[in-house]
Amino acid sequence: MADHLYDLVLRGGTVVDGTGGAPFVADVGVKNGLIAAVRPNLPAGATEIDATGKLVTPGFVDIHTHYDGQATWDNRLNPSSGHGVTTVVMGNCGVGFAPCKPEDHDRLIRLMEGVEDIPFPVLTEGLPWNWESFPDYLDALDRRVFDIDLAAQLPHAALRVYVMGERGANRDPATPEDIAQMAEIARRAMEAGAIGFSTSRTLNHRTSDGQPTPTLNAGEDELMGIALGMKAAGKGVLQLVSDFAPDPIEEIAMFRRLSEKSGRPLSFTLAQSAKAPELYKTMLAKVSEAVDAGVEMKAQVCGRPVGVLFGLELTMNPFSPTETYREIAHLPLAERAAMLADPAFRARLLSESGDAKGPFRGSMLQAWDNMYLLGEIPDYEQGPERTVKALAAGMGVWPEDLAIDHMLSQGGRGMLYHPFLNYADGSLAPSFEMLGHRDTVPGLSDGGAHVGMICDGSFPTSMLTHWTRDRTRGPKFAVEQVIRMQTRDTAEAVGLLDRGLIEVGLRADLNVIDYDALKLHAPSVAYDMPAGGRRLTQKAEGYVATIVAGEVTYRDGEPTGALPGRLVRGARSAPLALAAE
Repeated sequence: MADHLYDLVLRGGTVVDGTGGAPFVADVGVKNGLIAAVRPNLPAGATEIDATGKLVTPGFVDIHTHYDGQATWDNRLNPSSGHGVTTVVMGNCGVGFAPCKPEDHDRLIRLMEGVEDIPFPVLTEGLPWNWESFPDYLDALDRRVFDIDLAAQLPHAALRVYVMGERGANRDPATPEDIAQMAEIARRAMEAGAIGFSTSRTLNHRTSDGQPTPTLNAGEDELMGIALGMKAAGKGVLQLVSDFAPDPIEEIAMFRRLSEKSGRPLSFTLAQSAKAPELYKTMLAKVSEAVDAGVEMKAQVCGRPVGVLFGLELTMNPFSPTETYREIAHLPLAERAAMLADPAFRARLLSESGDAKGPFRGSMLQAWDNMYLLGEIPDYEQGPERTVKALAAGMGVWPEDLAIDHMLSQGGRGMLYHPFLNYADGSLAPSFEMLGHRDTVPGLSDGGAHVGMICDGSFPTSMLTHWTRDRTRGPKFAVEQVIRMQTRDTAEAVGLLDRGLIEVGLRADLNVIDYDALKLHAPSVAYDMPAGGRRLTQKAEGYVATIVAGEVTYRDGEPTGALPGRLVRGARSAPLALAAE
């Protein structure tokens, strides 16, 4: 067999290299897991992929996921890996499973169940718990192989409960001794390979029994102590999510102090809220002030509304709280659908009003003027004329009847979509502004979480289809801008400088994309988790090939069997030749 200069050649594609520069036609040669050449007319490779007329991009880097549990039992981190993602960062929002003492296993499972909607039986059966400390957890992941790379953050809730026990879970103030211990654990975690530390300060994050997350009101002294522990290690990023209450200006000022005093890069979740629809503009201005003063801060933003899916197969539907629906909630889907199609049962159901518990209350469940029908080709920026309320009025029916009829479509698998962030004005204009801002990066896909309510692991695909090609309700971005946003920009935000660009010497994490055919399908439900657990997933068409560390992991959306993904321990430097440029 003849020797080949390259293990793989992507032939004749339109290279969108992640820099934001204009696309160009070239071959991309891969050798030993790295990009070895980017120019026309390369010699033959051992394997070739014809990329003529296709985009060749860096693999996408998703810095906001929750595969902390799934990564311990599954080799495939989908849905993310089916959407061109080649690296994920997990452990966001302060939730995860390490460090953890044996007596606290159920406590952390209840927290993850409540915050990220991953059922207790799934986690109980799936988690092997072959760790206690955070370095132990990294070691457990290091023994596994995946279809993509993953990096892990130290979650504040787990850390707080580990150090403080019941006091930590009950949100008691941390003592100086507690803070010193948390700081030391954070230092050791960063030195062992944690990519960063995360915390949550939002009431939307609750345990499955309704208690706020243990980190909700952690004091600045506690957060600063942990950040200074990271400073001692000289490693790691800070990730925060907050309600910005009661004083948004003071909250973001604290974020700035954490980053300034620790010297560690910081990012936080930013979205438009209907309660304060202009606040995001103030937050962007404050981030820019900090960045101009030399502070490393970014806002993590997203290109879709943050929205909840309702349906008969899902965690909730508009009628879940009613006593009448509870009578049939235990029945198989087909039997529930038959009952809902029965006029007498439906009449009894619609005569009753219910009230859900927790962050998704009854007002949200039946917000017909801000709820949409999700079709086979999902549209995440529908106009006011497409709300359930408006459609029902046009048809001369009650919104409740239209909602039920739609959920009964597709064999009882029809879904309703309720956007609750980034959509206060009924359009994605705020998202466009945030995405285009100098000091933001895309995030918030939550891949691996919200398995029965939200399916946003497909963000990377809709970023391309919606924002560069299909949008009709406002301006768009150039393809090269969006590719840069979710490759080099996100990689740099967490210090992974060995990926995110198509340049010689960097990791050969790549996508070949049929841009014209790229299409996002509607979410669907799979029953493939431990204990037969249910989860939302979402497929895409148009990914001709995805390559991780030089190995083709997916062809035309189907796995090849290759599992080159590994745990990434901490930040990665660029090759010396590139770092000197």
